[in-house]
Amino acid sequence: MFDWVQQFADWLVYQQFVLSEEEHLAQALNFFFYDSIKILLLLIVVIFFMGIVNSYFPVEKVRNFLSRNKLYGAEYFIASAFGVVTPFCSCSSVPLFIGFVRGGIPLGVTFSFLITSPLVNEVAIGLFIGLFGIKTTIIYVISGVLLGMTAGIILSKFKLERFLTPWVKNVLANSQKESEAFEVEQTPLFQRLPIIWAEVLKILKGVIPYVIIGIAIGGLMHGYIPAGFFEQYMNEDNPFAVPIVTIFAIPMYSNASGILPVVQVLVSKGIPLGTAIAFMMGVVGLSIPEAMLLKKVMSLKLIGIFFGVVTLCIIISGYIFNIIL
Repeated sequence: MFDWVQQFADWLVYQQFVLSEEEHLAQALNFFFYDSIKILLLLIVVIFFMGIVNSYFPVEKVRNFLSRNKLYGAEYFIASAFGVVTPFCSCSSVPLFIGFVRGGIPLGVTFSFLITSPLVNEVAIGLFIGLFGIKTTIIYVISGVLLGMTAGIILSKFKLERFLTPWVKNVLANSQKESEAFEVEQTPLFQRLPIIWAEVLKILKGVIPYVIIGIAIGGLMHGYIPAGFFEQYMNEDNPFAVPIVTIFAIPMYSNASGILPVVQVLVSKGIPLGTAIAFMMGVVGLSIPEAMLLKKVMSLKLIGIFFGVVTLCIIISGYIFNIIL
């Protein structure tokens, strides 16, 4: 499907720029132009499709639905699935997290959303399809949802409400659950399309700089770092590679659009896919800026427990990915 993109990249780099295929610069530029065009096209298609889905799942109504109904555990899946259709990084998910808490949704369920939202969204899905194919993307989406559900369920067993800040406790004590029925707006799809397209452009405007920077870094790594460079340190024979890269990733911060092109190059250089994805999940799902924002609603002890449980789940996911793939 993207052969024409590769042909264009080859024509531009080797004929117009008159560079040899053996040159590191040529390899880096070829990677950059090919991935930039391919990923941009995929993002437009996937974000537009997910925008249609997202338009039928507004934040307020999902929150009201979750807060009013006893779903016998299914609420963790619903919260994680809602995280998939929301295009937020870990930091921008925090305001929604606060809104969920204010709406009376159990803390564990709210954690499921907070974890899944930055990891799996339309941007990440579009990038994954282009970089790793449909099969890997499906496995990634399922694992992201299961990660959010599992971590949310584990955190709910700890009865962590006592570690919320006084501000949140006061909000919970005075919150009133709304009695409105959950219903989807009946606005015809053709009337939603202009709004959805405007949102697509807004999302693209926000993520394209990260995509370009990520692809540029990936291009430099692809062109100048020899094959096997990373493999000698993080190969599948090293049983501690997954926890090492996960813990190393926590102080870093990026969204999926910025880190996935780098992950692609790490895999091409010999790092097992599960190890590379664990690194990506650590960068995207856990960050110092996120921790600072969470201080509004959580004590430091609760933030530490949250980060610890999610880190453990990411490490387990990395090992499972390496086994499956």
